[in-house]
Amino acid sequence: PITPGELLCLGSSLAFSGLFYYMYRKKAKVVARIQEAPKLQVDDDLPALVSVAEGRCLPYVALEGIVLPAQAALTSHYHEGLQGVIQKLLLKEHRLIWNSLARSW
Repeated sequence: PITPGELLCLGSSLAFSGLFYYMYRKKAKVVARIQEAPKLQVDDDLPALVSVAEGRCLPYVALEGIVLPAQAALTSHYHEGLQGVIQKLLLKEHRLIWNSLARSW
């Protein structure tokens, strides 16, 4: 005989397993899209390619080439001699709307 507590544990275990599998598959699709991203060179043709793209944006691309940091290059704590730069930081502010019921923005 199976007790109600065992059924509850089994049901919650199955529910959590399903949720985590769904999240895993969703992230696996994103990783696959990133790995299949076209590799482009940083050269004079890149601005023209971006300007003809839909929405003037390339969703997933890997840029290859030499870039110069604006200030200091970022160095890796784990791999000696490995450096990187942050090309652009985008901050998007959303419009706030006053909610009179909750009396908050």
